[in-house]
Amino acid sequence: MNWGIRNRLSQIMGHEDGRCVMLAVDHGYFLGPTEGLESPREVISPLLPFADSIMLTRGILRTCVRPESCVPVVLRVSGGSSIIGEDLSKEEVIASIEDAIRLNASCLAVSVFIGSRYEHQTLMNLARLVDEGERYGIPILAVTAVGREMTRDSRYLGLACRIAAEFGAHIVKTYYCNDFDTVVRSCPVPLVIAGGKKLDEKDALKLAHDAISSGASGVDMGRNIWQSKTPVSMIKAVRSIVHEGLDVGAAYSIFVHEPGNSNIASELQK
Repeated sequence: MNWGIRNRLSQIMGHEDGRCVMLAVDHGYFLGPTEGLESPREVISPLLPFADSIMLTRGILRTCVRPESCVPVVLRVSGGSSIIGEDLSKEEVIASIEDAIRLNASCLAVSVFIGSRYEHQTLMNLARLVDEGERYGIPILAVTAVGREMTRDSRYLGLACRIAAEFGAHIVKTYYCNDFDTVVRSCPVPLVIAGGKKLDEKDALKLAHDAISSGASGVDMGRNIWQSKTPVSMIKAVRSIVHEGLDVGAAYSIFVHEPGNSNIASELQK
């Protein structure tokens, strides 16, 4: 692995524990103005100080993130279909490696749809990006996208993660599942867990805790942070699990007792 890739990976997983809290705000590339993310600039700004990296598209990066920001960028570079389109798995690479360099991206993110109609096409997207990343010293994050028809079990996710790693991905983003430790053991690169749909805050913290306890190297959460009642409190609680090793109860206490959450604390005491 060349020095540039190692350096950029250290920016994303730069803590001594080798873990990361990635903030996902790339949903609009196929969902449009997602609830809670209608005004990206307002959402992103207060959360950035607590994120180890941020995953987003070049359009939102250019318009909604201040250039002075030092948070490493994981740039979403695959897309091509919308939620109302023909098939979400029909993606191509939508940003050049040169533009990613101009944007000072620390990592490039591309979805692969194992078992879908466009499996081959998305795997070829990954293969080409890995080649370009090696050429310019930029690591690649493969997102194991799962359609409604796919089963999110350890057998399927283990298959998808291993294939992504075999193709040269430096990090894989996937979903947590039962027997997740078997997925971790079969994948030779770090795994970052997707937050998925919005959960109750305590359930989302349990997801993060279970994933880290089973060997995940971090979380990439979006809706479970910026759709929370108090997003800053939530990302702080997630950080406490990922970087401090707190259990769910202790992390939830951080969320509840954060300034501004007095109403939540009061309700719990009733």
